[in-house]
Amino acid sequence: MPMQRLDALDVLRGLALLWMSVYHFCYDLNQFGHLRLDFYHDAFWTWQRSAIVGLFLFCSGLGQASAVWNGQSWRRFWRRWMQLACCALLVSAGSYAVAPQSFIYFGVLHGIALMLIVARCSAHAGNGLWPLGAMAIAVPFMAADWIAGSGYAALFNAPALNWLGLISAKPVTDDYVPLLPWLGVMGWGLAAGSWLLRRRPRWLQWSAPRPMRPLALIGRWSLTYYMLHQPLMIGALTLYSIFALARSSS
Repeated sequence: MPMQRLDALDVLRGLALLWMSVYHFCYDLNQFGHLRLDFYHDAFWTWQRSAIVGLFLFCSGLGQASAVWNGQSWRRFWRRWMQLACCALLVSAGSYAVAPQSFIYFGVLHGIALMLIVARCSAHAGNGLWPLGAMAIAVPFMAADWIAGSGYAALFNAPALNWLGLISAKPVTDDYVPLLPWLGVMGWGLAAGSWLLRRRPRWLQWSAPRPMRPLALIGRWSLTYYMLHQPLMIGALTLYSIFALARSSS
């Protein structure tokens, strides 16, 4: 039995994907030398990156709430999870081929894959997800000073454990979405989705008007869109650079 699609969730996910695309296109323009921006220290860009990741994880929590509400079987869950995990491995392999010194070993797809298992197992916690989410967000900030001053900093900062998020120094990687604090954001999405489906189902079952249907379509194919958008944009910019160089040389 096919699961019921929620236009509100698909549109929200589509907005997150478009926002991400604009951010990544600006990042790619910067990498190709067409812009001169600081994506690593300028608050305008660092906060955008955090907001985009947070919106993705919140949508993932909403989606998992909808899946559980619709009676998604564990078999179907694991089939979808395997697709996500394989895409995460492709991201790692592709980023290693391009930038081995800063390749992505625990980025947004890796984080979502791990967090979805936790979310699925805690989907029936109900209102308890709100304080649990707050705790997950607070823990790494509360523990940061203790970790930095303890003898365990090197252990938690190493790649083998920095996926937990209990770090005192940010690792050198092009995308880093650790379990903490981001699990808390997904937990809030799961809690919000569970509450809405119980108390305000019409808010999520809203039908997207015609102008927003393209966003809903993008949102339905979010993983495919995510995997294709950067190769296509980088490919287009590479071709543009080649033609521009050829024109200037002729």
